Parts: sequence; C-alpha cells; structure tokens
Amino acid sequence: MELQATLQAPNTPIGVATSLEPFADRYQAYFPRVFAYVYGRVRNTETAEDIASEVFERAFIKADSLRNEEAFGAWLFTIARNMIASHGRRQARQNQSVSTEIVNSLPHHDAPVDSGLLLQEEVRSLMIQVKTLPTRDQEIISLKFDAELTNGQIARILCLNEGNVRVIVFRSLRKLREMMTHDLEQDSTKSRRPKFSTPQASAR
Repeated sequence: MELQATLQAPNTPIGVATSLEPFADRYQAYFPRVFAYVYGRVRNTETAEDIASEVFERAFIKADSLRNEEAFGAWLFTIARNMIASHGRRQARQNQSVSTEIVNSLPHHDAPVDSGLLLQEEVRSLMIQVKTLPTRDQEIISLKFDAELTNGQIARILCLNEGNVRVIVFRSLRKLREMMTHDLEQDSTKSRRPKFSTPQASAR
C-alpha cells in the first residue's frame, strides 16, 4: 500500500521508524473498517482507497496529539469523516450506502426474509430509503454499520450524548422498516390487482 511505502521511506526519522511497528498493527486492524466507511460515503473504490490511505498518513503524522490511546478508533474515524466532508465539498456530492447488516438490525414486523433474493431486494430498497433520512441520521447509520462503531464512539465523533445516538439509531431503523414495509405492501397490492384486457368492439 502507498501508506506503507511512505512510512518506510529512506529519510524516515529514527523516532518515526521505531513507532512504525505498533502503528502498522493498528493499520492492519482498522484499514478494512475505514475503507468500508469511506467507500460507503463516496461509492468509488479508487477514491475510497486514496482517502483511507490519506486518513492513516494523517493519523500517523498526528499520532503524538492523541492523549488517550483507548480513543484511537473514534479519533481515526473523526479524521476520516473530516476528509470525506472535504472530498464531498470538492465533488459537490456525497452518497450513502448500506450493508445487509442493517436489514438484519431493523425491527421486523411480519415480513420474514425468506431467501437471499428477498434480502437483496431489501438492501436495494434500503439504499434508496436511507437517503431520505436527515443528514445527521445518515451519518450515524453509516458510522454504525459501515464503520461498525459503538454508540459511545459515534457519540464522541459527533459530539452527542450516547443515549441520543442510541435513540437516533433505533428511530432511524424503525422508520426504515416502516418505509420498506409500506413499499412491500404497495408492490403486493399491485401484483394482486387484476389486469383487464381492452374489450374488443363487436361486429354488427
């Protein structure tokens, strides 16, 4: 990866070189989640790889500013969030994605998932419905399911109360389920609606 090449450059200071190994472990542990989160926002593989690599480069350079090692995850995703926002301003657009995990987390009514095909249809519907949520709720859903962060980590990133995050996640998932159920009911009604052929004029 470009990040590794950059950090292992010949002119890397001794102090930086000695701190590379523990940071490399964190890189291996967090990169897939950071990439998933960034990709979920930008919807482009190359762009997501570039941004994710830049996130770790910036985190490595600013590692000394982190006072609490336990807060590394939330701090890392704060950097990612800021860089995505900068990218969005440059591109004048910012998209959203959802994972199948969101479907499994929705409060289900009487609409069980019977097959992989139905699950794919629900995910496709979710990708549309999530965009109807308020921007803050979209951000929280993305951090929760794309980045797989805890409510506490999300609260620290967005400067919210953890209880508020929990409520927003619950209400957002319930709203998504209600919208999806409504769409499924409409589709079912349309499929049951009888189709009448145009009557032919009788010859006299």
